[in-house]
Amino acid sequence: MKDFKVLKFLDRFKGFFEKIGVDYNVMRKILQVKFIMDKRRVSTVMNNSSKNESENENSFKKSLLFYGFVGLIICPIIWAKENFIFQMSFVFGILMFMITTTLISDFSSVLLDVRDKNIIFSKPVNSKTLSMAKVLHVLTYMVLITFSLSGAGLAIALYRHGILFFIMFLLEIILMDLFIVVLTALLYLLILKFFDGEKLKDIINSVQIVLSITITVGYQFIGRLFDFTNIHMAFTPKWWQYFIMPIWFGAPFELMLRGNHNIYFIILSILAVLVPVASIIIYIKLIPTFERSLQKLNNNSGKTKKENIKIFDRLLKIICLSREERIFFRFASNIMRNEREFKLKVYPSLGFAIIFPFIFIFNELKSIGWNDIVSSRLYLNIYFCAIVMPTIVMMIKHSAGYKGAWVYKAIPIKSVADIFRGTLKAFISRLLFPIYIVECIIFMCIFGVRIFPDLIAVFLNILLFTVICFKTLKKSLPFSESFGISSQGEGLVVIPLMLLLGVLAAVHYFCTSVNYAVYVYIVVMIIVDIFAWKKAFNISLEKLG
Repeated sequence: MKDFKVLKFLDRFKGFFEKIGVDYNVMRKILQVKFIMDKRRVSTVMNNSSKNESENENSFKKSLLFYGFVGLIICPIIWAKENFIFQMSFVFGILMFMITTTLISDFSSVLLDVRDKNIIFSKPVNSKTLSMAKVLHVLTYMVLITFSLSGAGLAIALYRHGILFFIMFLLEIILMDLFIVVLTALLYLLILKFFDGEKLKDIINSVQIVLSITITVGYQFIGRLFDFTNIHMAFTPKWWQYFIMPIWFGAPFELMLRGNHNIYFIILSILAVLVPVASIIIYIKLIPTFERSLQKLNNNSGKTKKENIKIFDRLLKIICLSREERIFFRFASNIMRNEREFKLKVYPSLGFAIIFPFIFIFNELKSIGWNDIVSSRLYLNIYFCAIVMPTIVMMIKHSAGYKGAWVYKAIPIKSVADIFRGTLKAFISRLLFPIYIVECIIFMCIFGVRIFPDLIAVFLNILLFTVICFKTLKKSLPFSESFGISSQGEGLVVIPLMLLLGVLAAVHYFCTSVNYAVYVYIVVMIIVDIFAWKKAFNISLEKLG
């Protein structure tokens, strides 16, 4: 079998792994097989559309180049020499945001995978060896992504600040990666201790959404740790800053390179080292417990919720006009509610749809007063809840049970349009609409009932935006492709789609400047939406990807 560079690197730490109770030779073989499988098939880890080994590898390299391009944003921050505690806290805030969101969206299914245990545990392999192989498997890809993000920043650090700064930055990046992976695993272990089966899977999805929101909000706090006066940045220590993880990793630069021996910087620097190391030790101790708890994922004894069928049927007849639409509405709803892998992929992104509309309002509080916000048109920030729509439209073609797509050819379907309309209406009703209603209530509490017509106009624009996303992105029959397959280049299409959403918001903004123009705009958008939803989905089966 092919030997990998990462395995040769791990060979140097064979003694360490054996000391903590890991059978290194067995772990090495497991990792070797996993890496070979990653190259030979499209996996969740690789997450691309390649069909052979060379294309698979090239696609992953392209994704690393994309991360490298995104990582350029930290270079100007590292270049400055004004305030290390601010600069590096901000840098680590960005890195932790990117790495953690990547982990919870792409690698949770690997950490929680129980399928390989059926094969491996039939051999003389202990649970600690298997768990360590699983963590190192995830960590390998996480390190590649991390250094793609931080590679340019490391080069700037070495050139601008010298070798000591570079070494500290490198070591802290490694600690950060270990801490993120282990903390996520420990969080799942905590949930596994108290719940099982379907309830556990739902809780994991909820935790991912909450974690996405927490990371996003926490990132906003980093900039508020500092007071800006012209160019000068002043750090004011507060007790609650001990709970802001990025500032842990920024403190050692201020302590070691600036000689600032303030007790706050000393404590924060200790936390930057102590907490990741302690979390690793705790995880190693709890590995057997974690593996035993994973078996609960196979327990599906949880009771399913029954809907009020009569009320639901009446609403469904209003939402879906044809019988075929209603059939595929129910079909899509069942998949969204019951398919774990789909929820692991899609639900975390809902966290951003929930929090983004409010972040930009809170940002304005620093420059204008609350009364000015209430009387402003900042309620149009609610358009940010639609940022999830391109992701949802891209995901409708994926399913863990994609092999059952033969059913489309087996049943007498009058029109493919009914399939897409019913599916998208299910996605909007089940995922977007509940979020939108909650945000509308909160926004009306802030801005008053006066914005009610605007909220109707926003929803009508979101319906049009959904159609535009569908027409722009690659089209395939719903739930007919594996989760490991995604269209190359679709990620880049999302950028112009976001700009188009901004254009729709700008037109709405202009209408608010003219008396009663919003009411005319609502009427126009109702007509446009009816026409768009009637015509946009008339596609022949031959044109589907």
